[in-house]
Amino acid sequence: MNYSEVASAYEAMENTTSRLELIRILSDLVRETPKDIIDKVVYLTQGKLYPDFLGIEIGVADKLAMRAITATSGRSLKEVEQTYHRLGDIGSAGEDLLATKGQAILFSEPLTVKRVYNVLDSIAKASGKGSLETRIRLLSSLLNDASKKEIRYILRTATGRLRLGIADYTVLDALAVAYTGDRKNRHILERAYNLSSDLGLVAKTVADKGLEGVERFHITVGRPVRPMLAERLGSASEILEKLGGEGSAEYKLDGERVQVHMGATTHVVLGPDGTELFSRRLERITSHYPDIVELCRTQLRCKECIIEGEIVAINIDTGEYLPFQELMHRRRKYGIKETIEQYPVSISFFDLLYVDGDPLTHKTYVERRERLLKLVDENERVKVIPAIVTSNPDEMEAFMDKAISEGCEGLVVKGLKSLYRAGAREFAWIKLKREYKSELSDTLDLVIVGAFYGRGRRSGRYGAFLLAAYDKGKDVFETTSKIGSGFTDENLDKFVKMLEPLKISHRHPRVVSKTSADVWFTPQIVIEVIASEITLSPIYTLSLGSVRKGSGLALRFPKFTGRIRDDKSPSDSTTAKEILEIYRSQLKKISG
Repeated sequence: MNYSEVASAYEAMENTTSRLELIRILSDLVRETPKDIIDKVVYLTQGKLYPDFLGIEIGVADKLAMRAITATSGRSLKEVEQTYHRLGDIGSAGEDLLATKGQAILFSEPLTVKRVYNVLDSIAKASGKGSLETRIRLLSSLLNDASKKEIRYILRTATGRLRLGIADYTVLDALAVAYTGDRKNRHILERAYNLSSDLGLVAKTVADKGLEGVERFHITVGRPVRPMLAERLGSASEILEKLGGEGSAEYKLDGERVQVHMGATTHVVLGPDGTELFSRRLERITSHYPDIVELCRTQLRCKECIIEGEIVAINIDTGEYLPFQELMHRRRKYGIKETIEQYPVSISFFDLLYVDGDPLTHKTYVERRERLLKLVDENERVKVIPAIVTSNPDEMEAFMDKAISEGCEGLVVKGLKSLYRAGAREFAWIKLKREYKSELSDTLDLVIVGAFYGRGRRSGRYGAFLLAAYDKGKDVFETTSKIGSGFTDENLDKFVKMLEPLKISHRHPRVVSKTSADVWFTPQIVIEVIASEITLSPIYTLSLGSVRKGSGLALRFPKFTGRIRDDKSPSDSTTAKEILEIYRSQLKKISG
């Protein structure tokens, strides 16, 4: 398959603002792709070469890309830099500068998808002495044989800025249409994706073995499971009513959620210690917590398992939990040994998904909890999260007060018969934090989708941002607030740099907005905000028409807390459904 076919599809995707059109274009591309390379096309369309959990990035910086353009075009590096800054996009700069390079070389090698993928793979894996020159040479070899359109997307892919508006669910929709003829079959593919976190593998399986092959997907050590998520309600009585009168209330710790995969040291996917730690975004964080790895190896009574827990910073002298900010010191690349001593941590386990050949996601919460308690050999740094089973709202509220007094955020209450639904957010798990009042006392995690230019002291920077919440049912981001408070000058400078690679020329096709921003972004950056309350607004589209015709939900007096939630993907941010539930909870309290 020639890469030109892929590039043409990318161009069509880039030029549409319709999600349905995105799915149509992508499904056509998938249908035309040979089965032996369908996984490669899916990865490339995501702007990557492998699933995220393998941690292999192409990693071409703008400067390296500019040097490759210089080597291919014969232009000076200064001219390349000027063109890049003028156009603001490395792909367009390369396309402009290499348009007249004379590509019709008699014996040039055809630019196939396999060749593009393999060369980018070689670039990603190049290391050691001379690797910089090797990467430039490899990238130049592609550019030399590429057409204008191909140049644009090769450079954008290499630098991590493909910007097609494609999300995981868009790919799943396209695969369902292409291989089953019906988008309604997405849920079957989604289950496989939730168990494997690998869209390329799902695509390869459905292409080779059809839906029957996908339905046989099972949980595997070394492939992280997309985590089950909790809904939220405002009181213990509401939660118990939702769960049928009884539930298990667990401490909700203020730490970093982690999924531990432990197996044989010879396991292909696992590291040399036979243990890998994955964050809630399924990134490998093993190197940050070598002490946790050792604790898992010594305190878990199994040969292999997949187990979930929360890593929390602690006072080593008292065992007390410390704030989340203390834990972030452990996210350094260097000086790990020193930080282990300065910032000790503990791990508290709350769920068991697999142990010694036995998958447990189809077992009830009670069954999984029983197995978990038998598996963990507790000590002062390794525990099972405290929990009580109760049908009494007062008992649950008292247990929450105890949790908060011990440094926790609140509780997560779980249905006793609930199964582990990978990747799902539902009322089988329900968060309970401090009581919601008419004012919003809890924080929200929202996605930056646009920005407004600053004035006065903020002139030359962004003065405010447009925030949105994720609606999973519609697979869109609905706007809910314009936020300009709580930002320091340092924050604003940082956001300019963080958001620059995410700038797009028009509203993202998965963003629903009545408001026109000065600048639009691909939804990626999640920030934590606080507000005085949630109100009705005709300006914003969050839960539009759910409470009153023509009105959505907005935050009143929103303020940035200073916390960037880089541990959350956009689809893991506070959902539209959650915010609607909080608003309704406010109404009940006010009217009561």
